[in-house]
Amino acid sequence: MNGWTLDDMPGQHGRTAVVTGANSGIGFVTARELARRGARVVLACRDETRGRAAEELLRQDVPGADVRLARLDLADLASVRAFAEELPEERLDLLVNNAGVMALPRRRTVDGFEMQFGTNHLGHFALTGLLLPRLRAAGYGARVVTVSSGMHFLGTVDPRDVQMDGGYRRWIAYGRSKSANLLFVHELARRLAADGSPLVAAAAHPGYAATNLQTAGVRMEDRPWAERLVRAANRLVAQSADDGALPTLRAATAPDVRQDDFFGPRVMLWRGAPVRSVRARWTRDDRASAGLWAMSERLTGVVYGWPRGV
Repeated sequence: MNGWTLDDMPGQHGRTAVVTGANSGIGFVTARELARRGARVVLACRDETRGRAAEELLRQDVPGADVRLARLDLADLASVRAFAEELPEERLDLLVNNAGVMALPRRRTVDGFEMQFGTNHLGHFALTGLLLPRLRAAGYGARVVTVSSGMHFLGTVDPRDVQMDGGYRRWIAYGRSKSANLLFVHELARRLAADGSPLVAAAAHPGYAATNLQTAGVRMEDRPWAERLVRAANRLVAQSADDGALPTLRAATAPDVRQDDFFGPRVMLWRGAPVRSVRARWTRDDRASAGLWAMSERLTGVVYGWPRGV
């Protein structure tokens, strides 16, 4: 038995999806395969030039694809709000919170947050809250899928120092932001289940997939030798972006997905067909998830009127 593949992916005709970070890597493959099966897909990208190139490539791969580009910078809450306000669709069947940054040198978002926490978690928290009424309007079958990482095992969110002012370590910051993704999904799923909503919140991670995520940090520091090393590792040991996108696509489309599910590659959190993945116990901590939720509402100014806290 080879496990879940694209052949198992159901048709998406009549569904509308937003995929963040759709210009490359896991996001591009996710958007392409949703479009291939009939979904209308909004490519939410920070860089419009790269977004246009991705849109053209997707249309070449999937002639007649119903896709369009919209600008979204998750490191700028004003951009997140503008994206939500300008989105014309009144109903949204799927939101894939895919975009992210990894192991960057210390940087701040436009709003002053540590870049990895601010982009990977707070930007998506705000986006989901602002789009929640449209996801509710879709009714049964609507989903929010957030892309985390196996690296979440590096650490959980420290509510006393979410900005890591006490000492910044890039990989710990990344791990904490990915734990924040899972805590967010856990809390959203808990609230949805308590409210009896048909909207499902799930998560996925790609394992070690060859994308430009790995090279961004070293490129920012102008370390060409490190970039060459990372690219070599991607060629030799990583799985492809196509394979890395399978857990996300399963979480987004498979009929057996449950609240707070977490999908990842079968083999050592690294590669293989997508299965329900192991996760750190702290990512299912109700107290921690509720605390992060309240903090995220305060930091972003996006208050979820629904689903209500429990």
